[in-house]
Amino acid sequence: MLLIDCPWCGARAENEFRCGGESPIVRPAEPAATDDTAWADYMFFRDNVKGIGFERWHHRYGCGLWFNIARDTVSHRILAVYGMTDPRPALENEA
Repeated sequence: MLLIDCPWCGARAENEFRCGGESPIVRPAEPAATDDTAWADYMFFRDNVKGIGFERWHHRYGCGLWFNIARDTVSHRILAVYGMTDPRPALENEA
């Protein structure tokens, strides 16, 4: 089980959280002008990296807030925790 350090509540067990998938996923700037292929890319396709990935997490049984995590998907080691509007941290081991 992961021990996730919520930016507002501190370290908590993984079962208090829900992973919201890859972060950041940017919505198309002009939805009406976006073709079906671009919408499919936005809605369904993710990188699914082996190594350092960036994910959004929701503290559902705590403060109820969303935040981002940089996590190694091989070892599950959490490398950074940062707010939704904070810039992505530069990591030494990032590929």
